[in-house]
Amino acid sequence: MERYVIGLDNGGTSTKAAIFDLTGKEIATAGRSTKVITPKSGYTERDMEELWLANCDCIKRAIKKAGINGEDILGIAVCGHGKGLYPWGKDGKPAYNGIISTDSRAWKYPEKWHENGVYEEIHDRTCQEIMACQQVSLLAWFKDHHRDIYDNIQYAFSVKDYVRFRLTGEAYSEATDISGSGLMNVRDVRFDKDILEKMGIGEVYDMLPPIRYSYDLCGTISKEASELTGLPEGTAVAGGMFDIDACAVAVDVTSPDRMCTIAGTWSINEYIAKEPVMDGTIAMNSLFAMPGYYLVEECSATSSGNLEWYLENCMENEKIPEGENIYSVVNAKVASVKPEECDVYFLPFLYGSNAHPLGKGAFIGLTTYHNKAHMLRAIYEGVVFSHKTHIERLLLSRERPEAIRMAGGAANSEVWVQMFADILGFPIETVDAKELGALGCGMAAAIAAGVYKDYEDAAKHMVHVSGRVEPNPQMHEIYQKKYEKYHAVSKALDTVWGQFEV
Repeated sequence: MERYVIGLDNGGTSTKAAIFDLTGKEIATAGRSTKVITPKSGYTERDMEELWLANCDCIKRAIKKAGINGEDILGIAVCGHGKGLYPWGKDGKPAYNGIISTDSRAWKYPEKWHENGVYEEIHDRTCQEIMACQQVSLLAWFKDHHRDIYDNIQYAFSVKDYVRFRLTGEAYSEATDISGSGLMNVRDVRFDKDILEKMGIGEVYDMLPPIRYSYDLCGTISKEASELTGLPEGTAVAGGMFDIDACAVAVDVTSPDRMCTIAGTWSINEYIAKEPVMDGTIAMNSLFAMPGYYLVEECSATSSGNLEWYLENCMENEKIPEGENIYSVVNAKVASVKPEECDVYFLPFLYGSNAHPLGKGAFIGLTTYHNKAHMLRAIYEGVVFSHKTHIERLLLSRERPEAIRMAGGAANSEVWVQMFADILGFPIETVDAKELGALGCGMAAAIAAGVYKDYEDAAKHMVHVSGRVEPNPQMHEIYQKKYEKYHAVSKALDTVWGQFEV
C-alpha cells in the first residue's frame, strides 16, 4: 500500500496543503487565501479562526484531489512565515488577530533597545538583530498599548505553531521559529528570563511553550481536527519549521558548503553553519532544522511580493492570450526590454526596506517614454539587486559557493532565474518541486514517522535537482553597473524617509 505525507505551508496571505509520496513526488495540492486586515498604515493582520479553517479546508481538499484515504497518510507537518505573532488567549480563543511578518507597528522598539544599550547586553545570547516584526517587539508594543490583550495571552505562537496547536491541542515552541523571535537564548537553546526582563517583558516567559525540533513528534490529530480535515484521529504531527528552513531542507541545503536564496514576499538568503556569525556582518542567526547547526540568514521583505502588488493594482485588466497566464505575459514583457536599455530603477520596499527602516517603494527615472515592460523589468531587477545586497553580506563570512540553490515563486520564471544568475554571478540551481515549503515539511513528517533517519537521508530520496542556469559574463558586467546606480539612488533617498514617520 502506498503511503504519503502532508506538508502545510502558511504564508502571509495564503495557505497550501501538498501531499507527497515517499520519493518526494507531489501527488495533489490545494490552496486558499486569507484576507489581510490593515486597520492602520503599517499594520498587517489576519483572522486566526479564518486561518485555522483555511488549513483544514486545504487538507481535506488535497486528500480528495489525490483520491486517497486519510488512513494512507503517515504524518503531517506545518511550516509558515517567521516572526509575526499569533496570540492564544487564556479564555481558550485567539487573544487578538494574527500579526503577519510584514507588520511594522513596533518599529520604535528595536531603536529604543539599541539606544538604551539593551541590544548590546543581550546580543551574545540572542545572536541576531532586533526587528519590528519579531515577537519580542510586538509583545512589548502590546504591553504598552493594549495591556488587557497582553495580560490575556496564554501562548505567544508563531503561525505554524498556532496551526499545529489547533491540529493537536498540544502547545510547543518549535526551535527554528522561536529562535528567530528575539525571545530566546539561541546560544544555549533555552528561554532566558533575564533577556525578557531587560526588554521589559518578563511576563512573556510564562507565555512560551516547551521547545521542540522540526521532526520531533509533537502530538497527533485530535478528534476535532479529524472531523474538520479528514485525517484520522491519532495521525502523527511533526514539529514543522519556519518556511525558510523548510525551503532550505527541500533544496538539500544540509551541508555548510551550500547556499540558497528564496524569493517570496521576503528576500531570504541563507546557509547553515556550526557556529553563529557574531562579527556584526550578519543580521540573523537562528537554529536550523538540523540540531547542531545555525541558520545564518540575511533577509528583508523586499522580494517578489512587490511584483504581486503591481499585478494586483496595475495589471488587473491585462488581457491574457488564450493558453497563457499573467506570469507568462509578464515574463514576455520583461524579456522584450534589454537591461542596458532600461534606465528605470525600482526600490522593492513596499513591505519593508533593507536600506532604511522607514524606506518606501519607489520607481525612479520614469518618463513618458516608459511603459509597463520597463516598469516590470525594473521590478524584476530591483528584487534581485535587493537579494544581491544580502548575499554580499553573507559572503563576508564564508567561502563563495559553487552554485546557489533557488526557491520561492520567482524560481518558476525562467527569465527571472536567468536574471538572478546574471546579477549574482553564480550558477543558479532549481529543484523539481513546486511547493518547496510543503516538501520540507513532508520530509520532517517522514522522519518523524521513522521512514528516514534524518534530513540528509530524506533528501537522497525526496529532493531532485531539475535545472542549472549559468551566468552570462557580459550581462553580469552590465548589471553590476546598474546595481551600483541602484544603491546610489537608494542612498540618496535615505534623508527623505524620516519625514514619513507615523
